[in-house]
Amino acid sequence: MPLAVCCVSHSPLLELPGPGPELRAEVGEALDRARDFVRNFDPELVVLFAPDHYNGFFYKLMPPFCLGTAATAVGDYGTYAGPLNVPADRALALAEALLDAGIDIATSAQMSVDHGTVQPLQRLFGDATARPVIPVFVNSVATPLGPLRRVRALGTAVGRHLATSGKRVLVVGSGGLSHDPPVPQRATAPEPVLERIVHGRPMTTEQRAARQTAVIAAARDFAAGDSPLQALNPEWDRAFLELVDTGGLAAVDDWDNSDITRVAGNSAHEIRTWVAAFAALAAQGSYRTGVRYYRPAPELIAGFAVRTARPADEPIEDRRR
Repeated sequence: MPLAVCCVSHSPLLELPGPGPELRAEVGEALDRARDFVRNFDPELVVLFAPDHYNGFFYKLMPPFCLGTAATAVGDYGTYAGPLNVPADRALALAEALLDAGIDIATSAQMSVDHGTVQPLQRLFGDATARPVIPVFVNSVATPLGPLRRVRALGTAVGRHLATSGKRVLVVGSGGLSHDPPVPQRATAPEPVLERIVHGRPMTTEQRAARQTAVIAAARDFAAGDSPLQALNPEWDRAFLELVDTGGLAAVDDWDNSDITRVAGNSAHEIRTWVAAFAALAAQGSYRTGVRYYRPAPELIAGFAVRTARPADEPIEDRRR
């Protein structure tokens, strides 16, 4: 059945004060083009690969992959809070197909998701609950991380199952590209933060507000060049996007996780969601990308990118960069 892909970077700063009007307008225009692509495709189902930022998954139990048969958004950084529209039967069928294919997928009947999942849904559909969605968590933050070849295998297995779904399915990858935002690391987190990211202690309203203020300040300092955060790496971003655009993602099978961290930042591992999404599409044959946008955006603490794609024999209308 028809399959399409839309991969987008996300950033809390898109919903917060800080980014200037020119950047907001440019990123907004790219996201609007992606939204037009999605509207024209008119998906009946969405499968969304996304990371988590210690809002739903914690070190007390950190699977490499987890599929939600039900999910609730926590509402961080100005995004929607509440249940998502998850078709439990279809989600379970996908989980069973992945296990049969040799993918060790965990499942959650009460998944909590954050802006990494919700922001793309809101931007592409206007409403996080507008379409049925199967959320698939891909650990991209908590070390140790598995090899990228397993992420590509996950995506391939998803794509093969979706070919039998009888539905028009949009596969979304959310995250990246190069960036090193102030997400806590287990090795360096102070004790109160370590307690939260290990045991999953709920954040209070005051704690969420304080974190939001800290992120805004971190972005301001980073954009001003006065920050300990690792610099963006546009060269690395463009090399990755070239693999995406040319169908060369098999090359990431040999990428070393420590090298990705060193050259592109701790959160650059969110490209895993893109690898999974494009592997799903590639499982059905060659493809072509349509919407192509990239900008190194210090104000968002991210190399910000958007890509859409359809099978090679399907029409592609928008190839602007």
